[in-house]
Amino acid sequence: MHNAPAVPSTPAKALIGFGQVRHTRLKPARHAFAYRTYFLMLPMRSLQHADASATPLARNRFGLVSFYDQDHGDGRSPEAGGALAWLDELLALEGIADADGEVWLHCYPRVLGFTFKPVSFWYCHRADGSLRTVVVEVNNTFGQRHCYVLDPAGYGTELQAQKVFHVSPFCPVEGHYRFRFMVDSARARTVARIDYDDALGPLLQTSVSGSLQPITAQLLRRAVLGYPLMTLAVVWRIHWQALRLFIKRVRFFRLPAPPPSAVSR
Repeated sequence: MHNAPAVPSTPAKALIGFGQVRHTRLKPARHAFAYRTYFLMLPMRSLQHADASATPLARNRFGLVSFYDQDHGDGRSPEAGGALAWLDELLALEGIADADGEVWLHCYPRVLGFTFKPVSFWYCHRADGSLRTVVVEVNNTFGQRHCYVLDPAGYGTELQAQKVFHVSPFCPVEGHYRFRFMVDSARARTVARIDYDDALGPLLQTSVSGSLQPITAQLLRRAVLGYPLMTLAVVWRIHWQALRLFIKRVRFFRLPAPPPSAVSR
């Protein structure tokens, strides 16, 4: 028997972050880049009980910048509980009964109806506000999705997961990830770091960081004008960096069969 998640007594506000994505490959050829970006940080339990007018972000409808539940989890509609219902079911199946506080979803939005979300982070808290677990939701450019459940979790501590899902054709499906998540007490800045070690040691160092502010119509306009077609740019940059790695003669790995389960711990 699992307790029903608590309704936040003071609803949290949806946030937008402006910052950078950094990526460094250490071998066999060093390869590094950094891009300006923006992202959403959404209090999913608060939004579930809020009126749609509580935030200027378009939810489950077209907008310059929007969020759709079906872009996450098993793609269920808002009428079926949306992405939050999927997450709660996933946590229950994993035996996590006390992540009944706020759930913050760090993700890319849709821009002009288009989105690609290489990675999204579900920060699942206890009712007392402490971090209970993190679900890392990964999508590759082949239309596949996998979730890593990091449990137990804590801010500022290193969390690990065995790599079981194909992401880049220039990395084998072996080794493990090392995660570290940081957020300040005012939730004004966040950092998510993912380092990848293959069988021979450290291979990739990546991070996304940014300053957070409550979403306003003005900030959404700033995002669209300052980062035009941002989600399309994400896909273009992935392929551009892949071409650069190909030119550097980094080994190419063909798409393997997906893991037998869509979730791993």
